[in-house]
Amino acid sequence: MPIGVVPAGTGNGMAKSLLDSNGEPCAASNATLAVIRGHKRSLDVATLSQGNTKFFSVLMLAWGLVADIDIESEKYRWMGSARLDVYAVQRIFGLRKYNGSVIFVPAPGYESYGEPLDLENQIIVDGEAEMKSDYGYHGPELDVKSLNWQKVDGPFVSIWLHNVPWGGEDAMAAPNAEFSDGYLDLIMIKDIPKFALLKSMTELNSGGHVKSPFVSYLKVKAFVLQPGPRTDNPDKAGIIDVDGEVLARGKGTYKCNEETLMSYDKIIIKVDQGLATLFSPN
Repeated sequence: MPIGVVPAGTGNGMAKSLLDSNGEPCAASNATLAVIRGHKRSLDVATLSQGNTKFFSVLMLAWGLVADIDIESEKYRWMGSARLDVYAVQRIFGLRKYNGSVIFVPAPGYESYGEPLDLENQIIVDGEAEMKSDYGYHGPELDVKSLNWQKVDGPFVSIWLHNVPWGGEDAMAAPNAEFSDGYLDLIMIKDIPKFALLKSMTELNSGGHVKSPFVSYLKVKAFVLQPGPRTDNPDKAGIIDVDGEVLARGKGTYKCNEETLMSYDKIIIKVDQGLATLFSPN
């Protein structure tokens, strides 16, 4: 069943991506007309798994800087969308780094990123075994041992995994992202001077941030996030943000006492090419 997307939130990244693909402004009226016209396009869907718990994502996953800005800025919700800009500056000058690692299968042409992973440690195979159950959709099947997994160790400033170009109406997070290419776009920052980061954030509305020498930008077919604590305080961890909602909170984070769908631990992400169908302006 095709899904119609009408912008009525703070970010509206999916609506912006759909309308911008046809050169149209991100407005509820344009989105409604797109539904009426009835044109359709396929959309990749990511399956996030942790044991037998699953979550389906169509927009993005963030951990580190972007997740902190998105979720912790809710305390300034009275400011409207300006809360994101104000809190971004606050977080940049009070920059955090997180220990952890990421493991991924790079798309063709991106094999130079990371170090080859020795599958003898069973880190991915075990995760695949954990997620099997007798009910529900598990996401696409992957022969994990046949894939070329790469690993990057932290600490990280930000991990941002994107399915479509726009993360919000003013944030072209992944300028090379496509709706149904079977890959997720990974924007990764390990180390960056604060003023270089501030400059990159000012270029987010045009996608210019990915040109920074401090930003790694690549496409991945599968992804494993292994989040850790902050480098400056091992008693505080981070937030995993998926499609604008909290998927997991570590200890010492904003509203860390609230229950979340997943724990702050290893999460496996796989992509189904073109699984969903959206109404599109073209």
